[in-house]
Amino acid sequence: MSDAARRDLLIRRIILLEGLANFIVLLAKLTVGLSTGSLAVLGDAVHSLTDLSNNVVAWVVIKLSGQPPDREHPYGHRKFETLVVFGLATLLTVLAVELALHAIRSEPEPPLRDAWTLGLMLGVLGVNVTVATWQRYWARRLESDILLADANHTFADVLTTIVVIGGWQLSAMGYPWLDSACALGVSGLVLYLAYGLFRRAFPVLVDRFVVAPEELAETVMRVPGVRGVRRVRSRSLGKTLTVDMVITVDPQLSTSEAHSIADAVERRLEEHHQVGDTSIHIEPDS
Repeated sequence: MSDAARRDLLIRRIILLEGLANFIVLLAKLTVGLSTGSLAVLGDAVHSLTDLSNNVVAWVVIKLSGQPPDREHPYGHRKFETLVVFGLATLLTVLAVELALHAIRSEPEPPLRDAWTLGLMLGVLGVNVTVATWQRYWARRLESDILLADANHTFADVLTTIVVIGGWQLSAMGYPWLDSACALGVSGLVLYLAYGLFRRAFPVLVDRFVVAPEELAETVMRVPGVRGVRRVRSRSLGKTLTVDMVITVDPQLSTSEAHSIADAVERRLEEHHQVGDTSIHIEPDS
């Protein structure tokens, strides 16, 4: 099994474990919401249901993105991972907007309070904090954008649960306006998290260059036999940097000699810029 395949397998296992945690959290929130009549807690339970759905989608997409290139996807399937990051960022944005609108429009009625329901919600909070921290650790270790996006999503769940618990308790004490103020603050933090994820996804989805063309051209011009660089393009395919360029060589060179220069260019790009996929077109220098 290749390193990339082992990495994808480990990411799928992490997502599977997170899905199990989200399922337990969903059941706990439903129990508290139905027992206390708190609409905020029931709404948080619906949000946990979307988290569980996201885990299922992410697991399927990671499995798909690890497949090798085929006829329909000659560059591979790695952009599916970036697409999921974009989707999770979109969900975070929707969550933030819904939270803000709820804080502005809602007129909560005092719900019931019980020690065991509060303890259960604090347990839910602890589970979310643990999962978010654990997932962020593995996201950095595996350099996985999708795990990082999901960890940020779980961290947003932590903030949401704090607001829900605080609003639930304060509403029962007769201070519902504090719930709205906290919810608006959390909404701003969630939007900030979404902005960070969008910044990660957009450059990949729109094929923004990864390395400045001038920098790549300067590297290639140091290869003996290269007389000029006419076009340089780079982009990211998951964790793979791909580059295509046109170089010019002495028109008197044989095909094998020109091919040797192209091989040297590929090695130089791999050594200096960690380029994993290079396409070199050779033209005679005029």
